[in-house]
Amino acid sequence: MWTDNQRAEPGAERPDGARRRATIHDVARLAGVSRQTVSRAVNDKGEIDPATKERVLEAARLLDYRPSRFARGLVQKGAVTAGLVIPDLRNPFFPEVAAGVLEAAEQRGWQVVVWDSRIDEARERQALDVLSHQADAVVGYFKDPDDVLTRHLGGVPLVLLERGPQQTQFAAVGIDAATGVEQGLNHLVRAGHRRIGMLDGVHGPGPRRLAFLEQVRRLGLPVDEDWVVVCPEHSVAGGEDGMEQLLAARPGITAVFGFNDLIAVGAMRTARRHGRSVPDDLAVLGFDGLSLGELVDPALTTLHIDKRQLGRLAVEQVARLRAGEEPLRGADAWVVPELVVRSSA
Repeated sequence: MWTDNQRAEPGAERPDGARRRATIHDVARLAGVSRQTVSRAVNDKGEIDPATKERVLEAARLLDYRPSRFARGLVQKGAVTAGLVIPDLRNPFFPEVAAGVLEAAEQRGWQVVVWDSRIDEARERQALDVLSHQADAVVGYFKDPDDVLTRHLGGVPLVLLERGPQQTQFAAVGIDAATGVEQGLNHLVRAGHRRIGMLDGVHGPGPRRLAFLEQVRRLGLPVDEDWVVVCPEHSVAGGEDGMEQLLAARPGITAVFGFNDLIAVGAMRTARRHGRSVPDDLAVLGFDGLSLGELVDPALTTLHIDKRQLGRLAVEQVARLRAGEEPLRGADAWVVPELVVRSSA
């Protein structure tokens, strides 16, 4: 059906060689028809020759064309919709990030569609498939590498949350884990601790674990990978289970660093069950700065993240991409944790 020249044309390339989102004009040009004919074919409306319709639909498939919701009349012309993909709305960290996105979007007159991926990579990909039809840009947490995200994105601008700008080709907003962990471990060492364990929340070398191991080596502490236990989930119960394993493997530890505040609170609960007083027998340091940390006894020392700022920066990245500007890079695209000292360490 296609000539060699027609087969060479698909790709909707930008000048820099990267693939852009195909438009109705691209499909019309490839199929050799008008924009109105493309619209009738892809929306299954109006009289159209079956052979022409098949040619248009094949062109749309080749270009991975996804009709915009504007063409379908679903929103007012000029409105902007951002898709927000959050991994777990039950975790109090993520609603605060979402609040930052919603506040910044509202200030710009944008709408936001929120998707809870439930820490499921298949649902993350499904979110991209759906939101690429419904939104002008997507912001969110995704585990897949860039090439997989690109296949599901359909050319819509994407801003990744908690992925460092140097870790992805997409625009991103990250957390400066290294600076935060340095503050926290220096505080523990100044208090006399040298046997410090970590309760991690992710398998593999995530930024918080890498920062922890780099810092303990810099401080000359007798700590290595064996002092790190991966918790089964990012929750208080996950912290309790992880702390049981850590105490069994390293009973001599005097301090523990939790991947997040929920895990750190779980560590305190397990320590008490083992007859260890916090902070006298075991100092506990969290990471996130949830309001929960002020309510537990003893109050949790933590590395506080401005979660709403994380969301606001993500919206700023979207605005820059939509304006054809370069996204924020380096320190401008990072949120730096701040040590908040309370009673647990």
